Amino acid sequence: MTTILKPVQTLNVDELRSKVKDIYRQVAETPEQEYHFEMGRPLAERLGYEVADLNKIPQEAIASFAGVGYHFDLANLKEGEHVVDLGSGSGMDSFIAALKVGFEGAVTGIDMTDAQLNKATRLRSREDIPQIAFKKGFIEDLPMKDASADVVISNGVINLSAYKRSVFEEAARVLKPAGRLAISDIVTEIQLSE
Repeated sequence: MTTILKPVQTLNVDELRSKVKDIYRQVAETPEQEYHFEMGRPLAERLGYEVADLNKIPQEAIASFAGVGYHFDLANLKEGEHVVDLGSGSGMDSFIAALKVGFEGAVTGIDMTDAQLNKATRLRSREDIPQIAFKKGFIEDLPMKDASADVVISNGVINLSAYKRSVFEEAARVLKPAGRLAISDIVTEIQLSE
């Protein structure tokens, strides 16, 4: 595992994680509530997700989707590949990845929020999709073996980590040689207030 580097600025990481877990617990449990960010199927379709793919996956996963972009064209997933989804939430991207890699492939969703993991796992079991596994963990300290993934994907989650450099080091560690990283995220050049 990678040595986790401390954030450049003084930051209470435990407090940040607690706040992120709380909001995404609410997203998993009550997606119909109004949040300070867009969510759900209208957002997914606006970002470019294929309607045919959205129709084939659990609608409850889509209801809790809070991504920021569409990256499956970049990922170019192939049948039989192993995909790791950083910050998998309720599993929408993991379910779509499973469609693309087929029954010979594998998808591992990583999330730190129990409510999101519980929802994703329940949906995976209900839909009987054995090639997906959801694991609890931090994206800056992945519970994965070295060189075990063909592709790492992430959607709007890296910006929530205080250890961004460690996230990319961990992605590089778990990727096989010539593996691919496909992410959608948000960035700012302006320092945010606390």
